[in-house]
Amino acid sequence: MPVSESVLSALREAVGEKGWIGDPADMEPYQTEERGLFRGTCDAVVRPASTGEVAEVVSICAESGVPIATQGGNTSLCGGTVPDGGIVLSTQRLNQIRSIDPVNKTITVESGVILADVQRAAEDADTLFPLSLAAEGSCRIGGNLSTNAGGVNVLRYGNARDLVLGLEVVLPDGRVWDGLRGLRKDNTGYDLKQLFLGSEGTLGVITAAVLKLFPRPRVSATGMCALPDLDSVIDLFSRAQGSCGDLLTAFEMMPRITLGYVIDHGPNCRDPLQASYPYYVLLELTSTRPGDDLAAIMEGVLGEALEAGSVLDAVVASSEGQRQDLWRLRESIPEAQKHEGASIKHDVAVAVPQVPEFMRRANALCEEAIPGVRLVGFGHIGDGNIHYNISQPVGADPEDFMARRKEINRMIHDLTVEMNGSFSAEHGVGQMKVDDVARYKSEVEVDLMRRVKTALDPDGILNPGKVVPATS
Repeated sequence: MPVSESVLSALREAVGEKGWIGDPADMEPYQTEERGLFRGTCDAVVRPASTGEVAEVVSICAESGVPIATQGGNTSLCGGTVPDGGIVLSTQRLNQIRSIDPVNKTITVESGVILADVQRAAEDADTLFPLSLAAEGSCRIGGNLSTNAGGVNVLRYGNARDLVLGLEVVLPDGRVWDGLRGLRKDNTGYDLKQLFLGSEGTLGVITAAVLKLFPRPRVSATGMCALPDLDSVIDLFSRAQGSCGDLLTAFEMMPRITLGYVIDHGPNCRDPLQASYPYYVLLELTSTRPGDDLAAIMEGVLGEALEAGSVLDAVVASSEGQRQDLWRLRESIPEAQKHEGASIKHDVAVAVPQVPEFMRRANALCEEAIPGVRLVGFGHIGDGNIHYNISQPVGADPEDFMARRKEINRMIHDLTVEMNGSFSAEHGVGQMKVDDVARYKSEVEVDLMRRVKTALDPDGILNPGKVVPATS
C-alpha cells in the first residue's frame, strides 16, 4: 500500500533535504540486496542525522502504520535490509564517534559509523576493537550489532553481542531508550540490550552503542600450513589451543579449491607453499606483551604437528607484508568465487569436533545431488562456523544451478540441525531463512519470538517479513 503524500511530506520535513531521497533511480541501490537475490520496493529513503530525527521518523510511521526497513551498509547476505514497501531508514548520516575512553576501554559510536572507522579510532587511542570481517570497509556498526556479526576474531573475543556494553535504541512507537552505559557490572533486572542485538531491526532502531575496547596487541605471529585431511585440521586446532591458550586469535580453514580460486582471481595473490595440498589453515597468535616470542611458540606447535603427520608443510610470516599476504588469501575467497560462476552459500555452525563429519556428509550429499559440483567449504574452525558454499559445475547453466538453491539449502540445513548445529552462524536470518526458523526451531522458541515481537512492535512496522515467522 503506497505511503500517503501527507506522510511523505512529514517525513521529508523531519529529515530535511539532505536526508531525503525520493527519486526512483536514487532509491534503487537501497532496494536491492548485494548479491541480487532479493529486491524490494519503497516509497522513500530517509537518512536521519540524529537520534531525535530517527525518533521523529519512527513516530510518524507508527501513527500511520508505515513499514520501516532500517539499513546500514546494505551488506546483508540474507535479504535482511531489503524493504517490503514503506520506507528505508538509512543510518548513513548517523556517523559520529561520540567519545572514547582508553582507561575504561570503551568507545561510544553512532550506528552509521563504518566498522573500519571504529577500528581506526580505537587504534588511534592505542586500543583494539576486535570485530573484523571482509565487509569492514563498507558495513556499518549498527548492522553488525543487529545481525550479531562474527568474523575472524570470534575465537578470542566473541561475537558482536559480546562486545557491547550499552545501546541507544528508538523503539517502534518512537520513544528512545537510553542504555548507553559503559558498565561491566549492572545487575538491575533484564539485560535489555540483548533483545536488540541480533534482532535485525525487527524490535527497534539502534542509533548508538557503547563498545568494548581491548589492549592493543604488540606482537603477532601468522602462519599458513598444509594438512592432509579434515581430522588433521581439528588435531592442529587442539594442539594450538592447548599450547597457546588465549594467544590463539584466529584459526581459519580453506580447502585447496578455495586457494586455487584466490590464486587465479585474487589481486596480488600467490601460493604460499611450493606444492598443492588438500587443506590449509591460517592461524594467528597475538599478545599485548612486546617481549613474547610468538614466532617461536607457533613454530613449536607446528613442529609437533609436523612430526605427528597432522601438518605437511608450513610457512610463518616474517614481516607485516607477508602477514597481509597470507590474510589476503583468506579474505579474497568470497570475491574470487564470483569468477567461477553461480554459487549456493550457507552459513552454518556445528560443534568443533563435528566439523570433519559435517563436511564429509555434506560433500557426499551435494555430489550425489549435483554431479560435478565444486565444494567450497571454508571458515572459522575455531568456533565451528563453516561457510559451506558450492560452486556450479564447470560449464553448467547458472540459472539452472540456482534454481536448485532451496533444495540444496534444505538438504544442508537438515544435516546441520540433525547434528545439533545452527543454520545461521553469523549472517543472520533476514528473509532468506525466516521459513527455516519455523521449520527447525521448537514451537516454544517460535512462540516466544512472536510474543517479544508483538510486545515491542504490536503493529509490525519494523522490518516486516524478517526473522520472525508469520503466524499460519
